Amino acid sequence: MAFSILIVDDDTAIKESVEEYLKLLNYTVKSALSADKALEILEGFNADVVLTDIMMQGMDGLELTRKIKKSYDTDVMVMTGYSADYSYEEAVQAGASDFIFKPFRFEELDLRIKRVLREAEFTRERTKLLKKLEKLAITDALTSLYNSRHFFSEIKTEIKRYSRYSRPLSLLILDIDFFKDFNDTWGHLEGDKVLMGIGKTIDTCMRSMDTAYRYGGEEFAIILPETSLNKACVVGARIKDSISSQVFEPEPGKKRSVTVSIGATELVHGEDFKSFIRRTDKALYRSKDSGRNKLTYIVSDTKDAK
Repeated sequence: MAFSILIVDDDTAIKESVEEYLKLLNYTVKSALSADKALEILEGFNADVVLTDIMMQGMDGLELTRKIKKSYDTDVMVMTGYSADYSYEEAVQAGASDFIFKPFRFEELDLRIKRVLREAEFTRERTKLLKKLEKLAITDALTSLYNSRHFFSEIKTEIKRYSRYSRPLSLLILDIDFFKDFNDTWGHLEGDKVLMGIGKTIDTCMRSMDTAYRYGGEEFAIILPETSLNKACVVGARIKDSISSQVFEPEPGKKRSVTVSIGATELVHGEDFKSFIRRTDKALYRSKDSGRNKLTYIVSDTKDAK
């Protein structure tokens, strides 16, 4: 893989000699005589490392470093021939990854560039790993939806947002009808296939702003920000109908479908997350008690409807 280097130095002789040497080492190299020109080049050149002098006409190398680190995911190495005027600490505080004094041997420059590139790659891999671990910590392994721990975190966050902006917030809780009977008849492996299938269906029926969670064993929850109760019921009805139309085959030639009961509510002013969830659960169990495969909504603790 050819790495890209941008050299910034208003001393033409140094700029050209460094550029020629790095090209011989198979780096992709561009150069600029000023910081302003370097920023212009970076708009269309994905540099892995910017190698800049500190003392330049106009914008100096430290200010250039700050601007680069603010706008680009690019490492910066600074060069200076004035050891008494600038320190390593100043360069690092500006965002530089390394600091080298002129005159330097080209071999030393190459080693320092390679070290910066290695450290950048290590940082990227570590960031990817941390993001993967963070995702695993909040994801249900079976359905690939978010897990219940993340649900409680997000519902609190959304209620705080509601309190700040007074935008509607709705909640759906779904429960698979007679799921214990399905597991007892066909076994838990087939039951897991149903859970996975329902998870996929929920995911395809949601809007981009909604988030879905495996709330319990066979229960699912969907948080719907910026959504009134009427609109939440439309989403819930679409999910309910899509799930009931799915066909599972727990044994060759044995085709079965499942249904879900759904409870829906919209947050009311002054309500905490416990009351919000409890009211949605209440709506869910009304769906179950009245025949299942239904969606029931409760407007408030004193007023409800189907």
